[in-house]
Amino acid sequence: MTVATRKPKRKAQPAPLIKVRRSAVHGQGVFALRRIRKGTRVIEYVGDRISHARANRRYDDHDENDNHTFLFAVDRNVVIDATVDGNDSRFINHSCEPNCESNIENRRVFIDAIRTIEPGEELNYDYQIGRERDDPVNVDVIYACRCGAKSCRGTMLWPAKRPAVRKKKKTAARKTAARRASPRRRP
Repeated sequence: MTVATRKPKRKAQPAPLIKVRRSAVHGQGVFALRRIRKGTRVIEYVGDRISHARANRRYDDHDENDNHTFLFAVDRNVVIDATVDGNDSRFINHSCEPNCESNIENRRVFIDAIRTIEPGEELNYDYQIGRERDDPVNVDVIYACRCGAKSCRGTMLWPAKRPAVRKKKKTAARKTAARRASPRRRP
């Protein structure tokens, strides 16, 4: 009597959700291959997990006028550099009217759909890149937004505008001194 061996059944792999291809917004983009329902966890943002200091050292020769980066700040200690061991998530472009959002859970970053995305539609999320005190004066030009949304704020940075520099209030003594020093006009 012979015993027939059964091959284990292969689980059918679901059709891929996304594909990277040329984008009208910027460089490469990520596009839906099939309908992605609101609330779907699309992909995890992965790459080399490094410190902010190491990220700065790694890219210290990076042209400050080039906004192209695959760095995602997870928290005060961790940055994900998707240039190293990254996946397709690094090609998701910015939009001021996004169809996805980034969510940080247990120091991991996930991209989730915030509305239903139709096949062929480009995936995007709001980068909300933080402003720094030592940003170059042309930082808004460097990080200009090209999303084309009706409510486009013109920049990938957050907040949308550089905070105005507040002038120090003049004290009463300074005001009096300023008045005395200014030339008086006679009628």
